[in-house]
Amino acid sequence: MFNISDFRITDGGSFKLKDHPTRLDKKIPKDDLKDSVKEDAEHIGAFQETLYAENSRSLLLLFQAMDAGGKDSCIARVLGDVNPQGCRVTSFKSPTTEELEHDFLWRHAKATPSTGMFGVHNRSHYEEVLVVKVHPEYLVGQHLPGIRSGQDADKAFWEARYASIRHFEEHLARQGTTIMKFYLHMGRDAQKERFLERIEEREKNWKFNMGDLKERAHWDAYMDAYEAAIRNTATPAAPWYVIPADKQWESRAIACRAVREQLEIMDPKIPELGTKAAQELPEAAMLLRAEGN
Repeated sequence: MFNISDFRITDGGSFKLKDHPTRLDKKIPKDDLKDSVKEDAEHIGAFQETLYAENSRSLLLLFQAMDAGGKDSCIARVLGDVNPQGCRVTSFKSPTTEELEHDFLWRHAKATPSTGMFGVHNRSHYEEVLVVKVHPEYLVGQHLPGIRSGQDADKAFWEARYASIRHFEEHLARQGTTIMKFYLHMGRDAQKERFLERIEEREKNWKFNMGDLKERAHWDAYMDAYEAAIRNTATPAAPWYVIPADKQWESRAIACRAVREQLEIMDPKIPELGTKAAQELPEAAMLLRAEGN
């Protein structure tokens, strides 16, 4: 149906966002995409249970997109058959006063998954090189040395921030966390259509926020920020998946297949019992059968 390697970026050196379309070149029937999502979600759920039993590695999924890019629904499909006990979803909003008193990675490090778990970040530490780069005045609230206004954040500042992100992700990978970073790549026209749906369809009114429209005015700056972020942080240990997102069932199907294939590579195993525990099983069964009804 599609080759996940077409969307995976492991070396951002020559990455250009314009080389990645916002919809698939080949039209795939919606029913086929839905069937693919359903099948892959079942496999993801089974893999998660095994990963939980194995209890030595974890999986961290990061989702980034422009407003109305479909992150929530994509996450819901990927996790459709996952036991909630084995998964933690964190949606990152504007940082709190406490969070601003720590380094920019602090709140994200706290939300990384423990062994055996899936961690899902709806928005992530990449907001610090996306929305903050588009609005560098936000840096003033972070109490950083040498930063008194947004104009103080020069090229060296952003390169250092990219380096911090790379080192953070490399550290997680060394500790057994597999990282997958998804950018749902939606075009400007598709965003306009979704905003209009939220305005014109009563049941979707609650989704519309005037602030989203204000951010839309910075579209080109955001595209530059995404391109720079992916170029500077795509590595074999923490690849980006740039997924066409004009059609939501396409992005859902691609994300589900990517996660399924990664779990197949990880190939988690149910742990074998130690000798003592294995020897206790027949005795436990005998005791249970000896119980009165």
